[in-house]
Amino acid sequence: MTDTDAPDLPVSARLLSLDVFRGATIAGMILVNNPGDWNTVYWPLLHAHWHGWTPTDLIFPFFLFIVGVSLTLSKRTSWKPALARALKLVGLGLLLNLYPYFPVAELRWPGVLQRIGVCYFAAWAAKRYLRPRGQVLLAIALVVGYFLVMTRVVGPEGHAPGFEIETNLAAQLDRVLLVPHVWSVTRTWDPEGVLSTFPAIATALVGLLFGEWLLGRNARSPFRTTLGLLLGGLVLTALGVAWGELAPASIVIPINKGLWTSSYVLLSGGLAAALLGLCYFVVDVGGLSRWATPFVSYGRNAIAVYVASGLLADTLSAVRWPAADGTLLSLGQRLYAFFPASVLPPYAASFVWALLFVVLFYLMAALLDRRGIYLKV
Repeated sequence: MTDTDAPDLPVSARLLSLDVFRGATIAGMILVNNPGDWNTVYWPLLHAHWHGWTPTDLIFPFFLFIVGVSLTLSKRTSWKPALARALKLVGLGLLLNLYPYFPVAELRWPGVLQRIGVCYFAAWAAKRYLRPRGQVLLAIALVVGYFLVMTRVVGPEGHAPGFEIETNLAAQLDRVLLVPHVWSVTRTWDPEGVLSTFPAIATALVGLLFGEWLLGRNARSPFRTTLGLLLGGLVLTALGVAWGELAPASIVIPINKGLWTSSYVLLSGGLAAALLGLCYFVVDVGGLSRWATPFVSYGRNAIAVYVASGLLADTLSAVRWPAADGTLLSLGQRLYAFFPASVLPPYAASFVWALLFVVLFYLMAALLDRRGIYLKV
């Protein structure tokens, strides 16, 4: 478990709504990562091809936002445990990238857990060494600085500044610094690449700032606390939409998850804050939590179920043997063909397969939660 799971406080002292929000986010990650067939996926469960966004594009920044919020619940101040957690997250991410074939020479270095580890440590350092005003200034510097770099700096390959998929500055730097250790789907750039990690840190800082607002909830009314989350979130969302779609052409920066653009930081961070505000009002203020029990269990072992789901998916894909016609089929393909593909239309079958993953790992999380087992990283 990392500070993303708030281990320093007993369950009763933690925000139940944060567990719910974290659990829903991890369940969403598992749902979108495990369709039965990538060719038949409902559009909300796919990433936008490039510019723009879908609900799926919000899941990863929501988790980084939660990393920041959770840090406000941690009382540990020593840098050694924080660095150890960050390195363990990076190590788990590399393990997922290696498994099951262990291609060391072409190992993908970036990844989801690697970015979480880096952003966690950066946000921890901001909490430890900066006051809230300094954290605000750092977040602004990262967002504005990234915009300026992406729109003003000519890359090492000589391409003009811009946001095209192959010639933008982030992609150029990935080819210089990371190839061949990049995402196998692109081979030329990585969605968790070097440059885009800096605005991702800003996403965690947005969570840290809203978490500090939540930390002072006992000094104000629940309504005011909720209102601060909702209004703050909606303001950031509006700024993100305006910067990404309505601004003059000279300063517009498209909403883009692959580049983690500045407008994307504002949009996703704002929506995360607003949804956390709603969750806080319903669960912690209103006491309506029974509906959210599965998400609470997910949220208390978030990293464990995420890693386990990745290992299972890779195992189902790696175990293969020839069918009667000589076609090499994986265990996952055979199970999917048996059910649900044999009884449901293609898109519904693909969705149900992903939903089965969510249910399976809820059962794992619920068992761990019932026994009071919270796996630490």
